[in-house]
Amino acid sequence: MVDLTPNSSFSLTIRLEVPNRVGMLASVTSSIASNGGNIGQIDLIEQTRAISTRDITVDAASTEHAEMIVQAVKNLPEIKVVNVYDRTFNLHRGGKISITSRIHLKSVSDLAMAYTPGVGRICKAIAQNPEDVYNFTIKGNTVAIVTDGSAVLGLGNLGPEAALPVMEGKAMLFKEFAGIDAFPICLATQDTDEIVNTIKNLAPVFGGVNLEDIAAPRCFEIEERLRRELDIPVFHDDQHGTAIVTLAALFNALKVVHKPMDKIRIVINGAGAAGVAIARLLKKAGAETILMCDSKGILSTTRTDLTEEKREFAVKAQGSLAGAIQGADVFIGVSAPGVLTPEMVRSMAKDPIVFAMANPIPEIQPELVTQDVAVMATGRSDYPNQINNVLAFPGVFRGALDCRAETITTSMYLEAASAIASLVKPSDLNKEHIIPSVFDERVSTAVAAAVQRAAREDGIARS
Repeated sequence: MVDLTPNSSFSLTIRLEVPNRVGMLASVTSSIASNGGNIGQIDLIEQTRAISTRDITVDAASTEHAEMIVQAVKNLPEIKVVNVYDRTFNLHRGGKISITSRIHLKSVSDLAMAYTPGVGRICKAIAQNPEDVYNFTIKGNTVAIVTDGSAVLGLGNLGPEAALPVMEGKAMLFKEFAGIDAFPICLATQDTDEIVNTIKNLAPVFGGVNLEDIAAPRCFEIEERLRRELDIPVFHDDQHGTAIVTLAALFNALKVVHKPMDKIRIVINGAGAAGVAIARLLKKAGAETILMCDSKGILSTTRTDLTEEKREFAVKAQGSLAGAIQGADVFIGVSAPGVLTPEMVRSMAKDPIVFAMANPIPEIQPELVTQDVAVMATGRSDYPNQINNVLAFPGVFRGALDCRAETITTSMYLEAASAIASLVKPSDLNKEHIIPSVFDERVSTAVAAAVQRAAREDGIARS
């Protein structure tokens, strides 16, 4: 496997004392570059006639790579490493979100209206007409981000405390991309009944629930029960956010290779929450031939170890991923690093599409199959065609909250995917541009409008 590209996930600031002579700084930058580091900003902190103190920002590919770069700099003669700052850890220090007031209390009268006794009038109004909670509280613009910490990113069952940084980040994305106030709720239980009951008891505060990083198959039951028992939208982003953006990318990738959805052969590797949701949505979008694999190979009807969700996609065929992928038009990976080989890719049909979305290390490094694929996408930001859930979930909730949708439907997913895909103009569409940027300001608005339209057509919009 080739080395990963240095990226800001492993970004350092190295503070150095360098002799104030011509060529000394160049020796440092040369050492960093020769060890594979990507140099960013260089700041002069202090300078005397003898010494320059500088901060150099460096992106590495991993923790081990970062340590190697720092050690190489320490080994340089006359160079003193004063300190090393991990920029990612510093960014998270103290948490990434806070709660602020929408109004400022400037006088006694402000206080009397915002709090007691004036707030009592609002309480009585809501008691008389519960729907007024949407008009006079945060409920109409607030989402609960709920996890049990059982499937944190691709890292496994880390528990609720370790899941909190991810949920904080999710809350940031909701606010930045859709103006939604979201709050992280990390539950100290992995019992399905307790999770469902806790969320139901918290529901009066929130206009929607975003389930996150809950392991399969438990996540399927939790989502199904909450959708049945709550009258606010419930969305499991690991399932449906991933599926929406994958479908959007596939819509455009198929345009590049001029293949119709109903004629292609798709192989999905990874049969957890994301894989199952992708397969379900692709079928709704018209895909007819889908082979799904897990770590034991093809989901075959002969296997006795399949969950209910896996049995939904079981086929008569048997074998490994290598066998399944022969002649396939599309590979979609939501699994593990390195499971796809160049030989497997070369066994696919003409103009193959490969979505290797395992993070942070994809199922295959794009560099290994540059000449063998028609379209390549990953979940990483340092390669073209990043399939990132942030293209979907802010707009989905923005639309659902704005029309007071009772739930979220499959047609809303399909419309959201079509809206995302439509933002890449035909004149801009090519093998390295099948999906809009996560910073494209049109995305959230377009998705929200599509979701509202679908909600009204489904008859579930309440405003």
